[in-house]
Amino acid sequence: MRVVVVGGGGREHALADVLGRHHEVVVTPGNPGIPGSVSDDPESIDADLYVIGPEAPLVDGLADRLRAADRSVFGPGADGARLEGSKAWMKEVVAAAGVPTARHLACTDRDQAVAFLESLDAPWVIKTDGLAAGKGVLVTDSLDRARAAVDEYLSGAAFGDAGRTLVVEEGLVGPELSVLAVCDGTRAVALAPAQDYKRVGDGDAGPNTGGMGAYSPVALADDEVVDDVVARFVQPTLDELRRRGIDYRGVLYAGLMFTADGPRLIEFNVRFGDPETQVVLPRLTTDLGELLAQAAAGRIEQRPGFGDDAQVTVVLAAEGYPSSPRTGDPITGIDEARSEPGVSVYCAGVADGPDGLVTSGGRVLDVCGRGADVAAARAAAYRGVARISWPGLHHRRDIAAG
Repeated sequence: MRVVVVGGGGREHALADVLGRHHEVVVTPGNPGIPGSVSDDPESIDADLYVIGPEAPLVDGLADRLRAADRSVFGPGADGARLEGSKAWMKEVVAAAGVPTARHLACTDRDQAVAFLESLDAPWVIKTDGLAAGKGVLVTDSLDRARAAVDEYLSGAAFGDAGRTLVVEEGLVGPELSVLAVCDGTRAVALAPAQDYKRVGDGDAGPNTGGMGAYSPVALADDEVVDDVVARFVQPTLDELRRRGIDYRGVLYAGLMFTADGPRLIEFNVRFGDPETQVVLPRLTTDLGELLAQAAAGRIEQRPGFGDDAQVTVVLAAEGYPSSPRTGDPITGIDEARSEPGVSVYCAGVADGPDGLVTSGGRVLDVCGRGADVAAARAAAYRGVARISWPGLHHRRDIAAG
């Protein structure tokens, strides 16, 4: 098959890498670090399958336009993508589906939001209703900071229109888990689980980010746990979408917290996670393109297979990320990192410079290690990290540390 991957980050680099094991792959717009990148509009490229990476074009209806042109597309239409485009609507859907989740309130009124905050115990969670590039979530143990965030969100000062409707949630406590399920409109099959790290600093310090690292497999999530996640969280949501007339063909990414009262849904995303994709997909032993094509056609006929190996990815970020990343710094050491046994490097926020790649975004590179177990994969990833440099580079040192 000829496959078009839409997007230009580390997730799309990983998608292209794994799809490229069996198929011809074009990435648009890609970036200078992703082989096969072109600047063409995806709607102008001929292909057998279109795989849409980021959430923004899904919410904008790219999948609908491609399907209207009789293209085979893996990615939900705008109606299904609303699960991520509106956290308030997502909460409405999962409540109707009977999915266990945090107590919450979606509102546009400050006094109502603050009153609900004050009815909860710490930690407090404030989220934008709309898209905020993975950074529209505040988790805090300070009620004063939570109240201030309500004002910043509702006024538009923090995230513009994305925050003028907000969601206030009780803070859930426990280990997190990411389960990415491939859906064909009726049925869902889970990929291998992963655990990611959202805070910018070691020990989960600092603000939330789009993700600073991940690993797979996860000890707390054996096959029985993953099957339970599909049965209790993913499939009921898919069924509720069908009841609403939505034919959902794409990834349903369940972000979960394993609390003392059992697993609870934090939120759904409507695309492959980033950086979870970078640790989940390379472990596949089956043909990813065939699985996604079956889902796009509305008839999954196979379950994905995964090896016994482990993958760990460490995100290398630019100075100032996540608030104000600096760009234009020259990057050295990518080839040296890739020469380390078991190391892959996926390019995200990079651009061409006079002497090679330079930084062009907040999350710049994903350095991935493969090993017989998580400890070995972690060691490989950090060997790769040690070979790469640019002014102001920062990363977490505790990814997959236990």
